[in-house]
Amino acid sequence: MNPEKDERRPAGELEAAVLAALWAADAPLTPAQVQVELAAGLARTTVTTILSRLYEKGTLERQRQGRGYAYRPIEDPHGLTALRMHSELARDSDRETVLSRFVAQLSPDDEQVLRRLLEEGP
Repeated sequence: MNPEKDERRPAGELEAAVLAALWAADAPLTPAQVQVELAAGLARTTVTTILSRLYEKGTLERQRQGRGYAYRPIEDPHGLTALRMHSELARDSDRETVLSRFVAQLSPDDEQVLRRLLEEGP
């Protein structure tokens, strides 16, 4: 028995590994292809479940390939972080307070970057 295979890993760690494999790919990947890229001894059903969950969260898009799907990330790592930040902000009804506290906790360097970005606009 392989002790590493029996060890349960947090879902976030597995999702991060799957996303890293997809970001490294030049094209959408099927669950079998992701499984090979991970080389982590995960069952294909586990990889498929992770891909399905990421798709349901809006992190991935998928396209029909044969009888299944091939997946690719909707955003690069930085875009995904920005989406998560927006999602967290949307959870609270008092956006002004959340933004105020966020800005108050920025480092001076991050504050300068934010000011510059706001002045430059999109």
